[in-house]
Amino acid sequence: MNIQNNFSLKKYNTFGIDAKAKQFAAVHSVAELQEILLKHANETKFILGGGSNMLLTQDIEALVIHIDLKGKKVIKEDDDYVWVESQAGENWHEFVLWNIENNYGGLENMSLIPGNVGTTPVQNIGAYGAEIKDTFVSCDAMKITTQEMKTFTKDECKFGYRESIFKQEVKDQYIITSVVFKLTKKNHKINTGYGDIQKELEKHHITNPTIKEVSNAVIAIRQSKLPDPKELGNSGSFFKNPIVSRELFNKAKAQHPEMKHYDVSETEVKVPAGWLIEQAGFKGMRRGDAGVHKNQALVLVNYGNATGQEIVSLSKEIQKTILEKFGIPIEAEVNII
Repeated sequence: MNIQNNFSLKKYNTFGIDAKAKQFAAVHSVAELQEILLKHANETKFILGGGSNMLLTQDIEALVIHIDLKGKKVIKEDDDYVWVESQAGENWHEFVLWNIENNYGGLENMSLIPGNVGTTPVQNIGAYGAEIKDTFVSCDAMKITTQEMKTFTKDECKFGYRESIFKQEVKDQYIITSVVFKLTKKNHKINTGYGDIQKELEKHHITNPTIKEVSNAVIAIRQSKLPDPKELGNSGSFFKNPIVSRELFNKAKAQHPEMKHYDVSETEVKVPAGWLIEQAGFKGMRRGDAGVHKNQALVLVNYGNATGQEIVSLSKEIQKTILEKFGIPIEAEVNII
């Protein structure tokens, strides 16, 4: 296995931050992963997937292990459903498109989300009314300290809004190696009620959409709002949409009657972070090479040579202003390293 020293991670994180890894190795199988973890048991290690949900603010003084396990297959099916297993290193969007091509439904609303399959359960990624937990069955993961494999069921993952056991109780203890999803083969549950999907379909005079047409609509919407990380460094949505108590929401809405919101429960309300940031005047703002995207205020971008620290500084300025203006705290969705 090839281990490289003082390795640039610029191409391995979607923000395009030129941080260096003390050492770097890519693993292509479970056996290689076991080998490198065993051989370097006493060294500090940093596990890297698709690099899409992180902001590097410093060099990584550790052995960076890039999870590059590939492969996808049907492991079980009946008349109505198919169980598909994907290795952790598969690109998420390509995996979604592969399922759509095979007429397997359930992932189409999450088209074009950056990153790899293995990191999707960690964050319980979601978009346009769908989340990983909706189709997730289980994932296999290796314990870093013992190299033992464990299967985590959906219940064991303790999914919440952008949350899972992998961000809480077992954080930094396991490496996900593969994920199993249960998808529909027919009678697909078409979900067009969130965001601009319905508008996009109407534009093309589509009244009874297929999963492919829903995916195309999502892709068109995302491309109109979100920059391509290959062209402009970013990590998608930088902030979580805050879920606040109805009491706090009512207080904020009294001062800002036009405030957008979604009811979560009788006691909680979700407020779009992008709306808050835009109302606070940050949309399109730039601080050197760190900026807020002109089309989507939720997205922070690297215009070329921004450091991670400069992007963090801008994010803190946004958080402080939102709290002062609306009384609502917003949290980063991106992992700051």
